Amino acid sequence: MLTDRFIQYTQENDLLNPGDRVLLAVSGGVDSMVMLSLFAGVASAGHGWPVGVAHCNFGLRGDEGDEDTELVKAQAARFGVECYTRNFDTIAETERTGESIQMAARRLRYDWFGELCRDHGYTAVAIAHQADDSVETFFINLFRGTGLRGLTGISPVRGRVVRPLLFATRRELAEYAHANDISYREDSSNRSTKYLRNKIRLGLIPRLREISPRFGETMRRNVDRLTQTQGFIDAAIGRIRDEVVRQEGSTAVIELFRIEAAFPAGFVIYELLSSGWGFKGDAIDGITASLERGDTGRRFYSRDHVAFTDRGRILIEPIAGDDPCEVTIDESRTRAHAGNAVYYFQRIDIDQIDTLTVPDTTALIDADRLLWPLTLRRWREGDRFVPLGMEGSKKVSDYLIDAKVSLPEKGRQFVLVNSGGEIVWIAGRRLDDRYKITPKTENVLKITKEVI
Repeated sequence: MLTDRFIQYTQENDLLNPGDRVLLAVSGGVDSMVMLSLFAGVASAGHGWPVGVAHCNFGLRGDEGDEDTELVKAQAARFGVECYTRNFDTIAETERTGESIQMAARRLRYDWFGELCRDHGYTAVAIAHQADDSVETFFINLFRGTGLRGLTGISPVRGRVVRPLLFATRRELAEYAHANDISYREDSSNRSTKYLRNKIRLGLIPRLREISPRFGETMRRNVDRLTQTQGFIDAAIGRIRDEVVRQEGSTAVIELFRIEAAFPAGFVIYELLSSGWGFKGDAIDGITASLERGDTGRRFYSRDHVAFTDRGRILIEPIAGDDPCEVTIDESRTRAHAGNAVYYFQRIDIDQIDTLTVPDTTALIDADRLLWPLTLRRWREGDRFVPLGMEGSKKVSDYLIDAKVSLPEKGRQFVLVNSGGEIVWIAGRRLDDRYKITPKTENVLKITKEVI
């Protein structure tokens, strides 16, 4: 019975303590509505947890979103559960921050959950991810490129966020909903193949099930084994960190000669840098290559830290306020991390673009006008560019003032510069007119900024 498995999974994975108050994130879809029913059921049986419901309307689906909200309110009232709702103008938020819609919605949602926890005494937030979501996440990370950690699916616990439905499949939850007369709504966007997750869910996984009818069960076992393997690695890396990393004031020093010869040094470096200081694959690859060449002083960045190589050592420091955060981009690079954003570089066909619908977070550049390598760096006093649609140049400082960019945002503002020194793009805001697409353009470089 699903209720018994729910209780067992929660207990075996130490998701919740007896004194917890749980905030349930309920969208109105089948997964979250079943989660609400399960929590309400065990609470009525006298061995559950006090719960409240949080529902977000992101303003992206018009009447559909409003109908979701009304259903969640009604179901919460049916169970006698406090229900909190919040409407967000997600599109306006993406225009303000430069984030993708998914990233902005996620940040808005979790920030609000944090407010509710502080204001109403909730100690845990339950998210209705289920087993199929975890398998889909495996493939998303596999296609994007990842270490082992990215192949472990979705974690059942991360801080105060718990995911108590990872034991059940989407089909099992739907069957439970039908058997127990639980109302829910289908999000029409789940049928769109615009998003990678839906392409995997609707296209790839059905084909894999044709090849192997037991695919779902097999993948869940595989993810469990990979998760256990990652746990073992984490413990081993923790011991290695104690041996090879020392602190000199605010600087962490990784002394590579202390890594035992029997260990794969590249793998150890990857695990140390990614788990300890948040460096991504592209930066770690650059650090490794720099070590192999014997470079000294070249800098690589995560969101909050800068690393550089020095005579067989890696030195890591918090990013200083005046650090230029310069990242070199050669023609083969497809991704770069700078400041609080990831930049994706892609060559595209001129026939596939519509320059009338390009958001500021995306730049479409006449690639033949570029002088490589490019550089992503913080803007500097004295920087000038030719704003798209204008003829004369303008100081970047004046442009940011006219655009009413706040002081903190100015400090996070990056520019893309070609090797000749000309600014190509005020990242996430305005393209330089000299690099725009024209009727004579043959090769296009598409750059997308995604705030993290």
